[in-house]
Amino acid sequence: MRDAPAGTAGSGGTLSLRNITRRFGAHTAVDDVSIDIAPGELVALVGASGSGKTTTLRIAAGYEQPDGGSVAVGGTDITRLPPQKRGFGMVFQHYALFPHMSVEQNVAFGLEARGIAKRTRLERARTALAGVGLGGAGGRPVQSLSGGEQQRVAVARALVIEPRALLLDEPLSNLDPVLRQSMRDDLSALLRRANVPALLVTHDQEDAFAIADRVAVLSKGRILQDGSPTELYNNPASLDVARFIGRGALVPCTISGGRAAVKIGGRELSFPVPRDATVAGGQAHAILRPELVELADAGAADAWQGMVLARRFAGSTMVYRIELAPDVVVEVTGGDDQAQLGARVGVRPRGVPVPVVGG
Repeated sequence: MRDAPAGTAGSGGTLSLRNITRRFGAHTAVDDVSIDIAPGELVALVGASGSGKTTTLRIAAGYEQPDGGSVAVGGTDITRLPPQKRGFGMVFQHYALFPHMSVEQNVAFGLEARGIAKRTRLERARTALAGVGLGGAGGRPVQSLSGGEQQRVAVARALVIEPRALLLDEPLSNLDPVLRQSMRDDLSALLRRANVPALLVTHDQEDAFAIADRVAVLSKGRILQDGSPTELYNNPASLDVARFIGRGALVPCTISGGRAAVKIGGRELSFPVPRDATVAGGQAHAILRPELVELADAGAADAWQGMVLARRFAGSTMVYRIELAPDVVVEVTGGDDQAQLGARVGVRPRGVPVPVVGG
């Protein structure tokens, strides 16, 4: 990367948020949040509305000042620097493209604000557009682009300034499902090539799991768990994380000898738990995810008994919602003709380890 313009935060390095707190009156929106993001690493903040993820991103960007804590890049404190002097690239939910400018003018806008000569900034804009698969599109009006192309333009504009960090606010939320899936892969590759710290905010855990190296789950302004997607999915640290991550029914269980026993409708079944599962006191909840259970014949001795409430076509499989008890509804993947609405069926563990969480 080039040297930073005068008055900016310094060049490259880890993006660090340390003990960040932000209050609005009596409400604490962000409560002692700490995150380190290395160059080339993408961290996703996920959580329900009001969890504090957007406020955390705004503090990192400089649009909000924390009541406590600090923001640093490469060890240099930038907490009090205004946004325009941080040298960060931003990708907004609605892209924030200028309709009266061409595609390449949109990408070059940040360079113009930094005093880069017109010829140079347009050359760099065309190079950035080629890097996101839009080479030759620089002269087109923004309105002529599809949603996915506009998102690429927004990413190119964030990258062309050679940022010290990238901040992304719900960048995929306006795309249709098919385009959204392909853009996940494209965005992930683009961010890794940039080799700068990247912080993504999203309410969609599938987006986060698809492109992030680490995921931090926020609730009421606090980080409940920070880890790889695999860690969060297979070993949630709390019931709150387990409820938020993935789809699965949480059912009480008793753990003994590396196995969990679950009693539903008067029938107790046991199954293995992961070797690294740590649950104090043996009392816990098992997470019955769709891929960890299977349909069985009604009345099967090795299955809980239930009724099919709904069925949903999911491409290569059908997903069934089955009520095992008034307070226990599980989802099970199976074939198209395995069960009809209202049918009585059995549901049993597949015999593979089932995640558990204490509480």
